[in-house]
Amino acid sequence: MGNEEVARRVGATAEWIERKTHIRTRRWAAPDEAASDLGARAAEDALARAGIDAGRIDFVIVSTGTGDSPQPPTACLVQHAIDARQAACFDISVACSGFVYGLELARALLQRRPEALALVISTEVYSRFANFADHRTAVLLGDGAAAAVVGVVPEGYGILATDLSSRGDAHQLLRIEAGGSRLPASHETVDSGAHFVSMDGRGVRDFVLENVPPVLARLVRAAGLEQDRIDHFVPHQPNGVLVDQLAQASGLSNAHTHRTVEKYANVGSSSVPLTLDDANRAGRLEKDDLVLLAGFGGGMAVGACVMRWGVTA
Repeated sequence: MGNEEVARRVGATAEWIERKTHIRTRRWAAPDEAASDLGARAAEDALARAGIDAGRIDFVIVSTGTGDSPQPPTACLVQHAIDARQAACFDISVACSGFVYGLELARALLQRRPEALALVISTEVYSRFANFADHRTAVLLGDGAAAAVVGVVPEGYGILATDLSSRGDAHQLLRIEAGGSRLPASHETVDSGAHFVSMDGRGVRDFVLENVPPVLARLVRAAGLEQDRIDHFVPHQPNGVLVDQLAQASGLSNAHTHRTVEKYANVGSSSVPLTLDDANRAGRLEKDDLVLLAGFGGGMAVGACVMRWGVTA
């Protein structure tokens, strides 16, 4: 969906949207599509590219803040859709950091069961939670899903180090206030727009620029590396301006910063894996490259990992 149509809905101009966010287009799910539908398609694509049958999957981990419904877990719906009947399934909700959190959970599970395979999926349908009366937030949101098959890899490849952190004192910066046990759905919550995404844009920007660069520096040290050794930086894609600001502040002087915000917008926890997949499909990642993934957002939370690239699938 291009900026022209979104601009009409929010009372802005296409030029303003691109200038302020660098976003030119985004994908929105069809009216009959939900998070599990997008997640299942991403899972099937990942399984096909890995040459793995769904029946071999032991764990299905779904990161979503926009699941089909409060219960059952969206992961169970994906499991049913792809016929991964042997898998244990669960959701995680860490907003835009979710994919990295999912990878770390998969890694922990595989340390106990090295023969197992996990399917880590991020899937978001934020268009259903966009408040078109709040043009500064609504123009940022997109829908999408991405998935990865995770298994044990040769020593020295895959994830080298992970850093997960949370700041619950900043929870008010980014939220969907209603629909849970504290503020159940009612006429009042619907009328007030409390079921839509609400964001303090400046507060989020300040949080990211203050908190994410130190996390990245700490992570790279934990991996036994120097920051100038990182070849690729794959950050969450909140908006193009903030991606540029973070890249400049990150200290990753030799890393190529990968971007997809221009064509996908902000897809929540799907942004990091979508951007990684985009770089891989374009042939930008080579064997032995060092790749840093960084998710950050609602919670507030940060999840980052360094991996050594060893596959081209």
